Amino acid sequence: MIRIDAHHHLWHYNTQDYGWIPDEMAMLRRDFLPEDLKKELDAAKINQVITVQARQCVEETDWLLSLAEKYDFIGGVTGWLPIRSPEFPALLERYAQNPRLKALRHVVQDEPDNRYMMHTEFLDGAYELSKTNLLYEILIFERQLPEAIDFVTAMPDDRVYILDHIAKPKIKTGEMEPWASLLKKLAEHENVVCKLSGMVTEADLKNWTPEQLKPYIETVLETFGTKRVMFGSDWPVCTSAVTYRGWVDCVSSAISHLSSDEQEAIMGGNARTIYGVR
Repeated sequence: MIRIDAHHHLWHYNTQDYGWIPDEMAMLRRDFLPEDLKKELDAAKINQVITVQARQCVEETDWLLSLAEKYDFIGGVTGWLPIRSPEFPALLERYAQNPRLKALRHVVQDEPDNRYMMHTEFLDGAYELSKTNLLYEILIFERQLPEAIDFVTAMPDDRVYILDHIAKPKIKTGEMEPWASLLKKLAEHENVVCKLSGMVTEADLKNWTPEQLKPYIETVLETFGTKRVMFGSDWPVCTSAVTYRGWVDCVSSAISHLSSDEQEAIMGGNARTIYGVR
């Protein structure tokens, strides 16, 4: 069984690029590098990872791709390129040739405009992306789900779109709606898959419980089915609330009622297929 963490980050910490880290997550204000991650992977018996961008610059994509060349356990990279820029088609043509680059992502959750992805420039770039083998990852808050639905509806249905962090519902206050209803509407598009990741940081960092997360995980499984869900750690961000092994165990326990084949799919098989991990 190949176990794949479909979502984690790496960084050399500096205050300029990582000013988004709040005081309550001050433990993240340091370097997190492949050697640090490998210790966690070995302890949790995770074989490979998808390394996801944390900075919105081409230099970040270059750095992550260079790490993927050096470390065999990095099975692929989700990078960043300026999708709305006139330079994007030329950059895309060059970067799409790198087999280690699997997807692109933009931090839409931080955009004040809730219609950011529906602007002509973004849609044009996304159409260009859909002509390649690269996937696109949707990073949003619950309030941006209507936009995500419109975006996926506007895109070709023969390309896969990946929803990060189950669209960050209001777990801390225990609210299920309108998140659950909107998630089901998004999942009507069978080319959308979802990552079980980024959940503990939407709960109470110090007082969350597995039981608190259970209805959200169950909703994701019921909505997308076991073939369209992937495990992700969101390490090191998750360490503000749980250890790496603790999150692996939490998800493993939450899906333990499923068949062994379904569990294996969520914990690695789906990521291997969706990202084309060797």
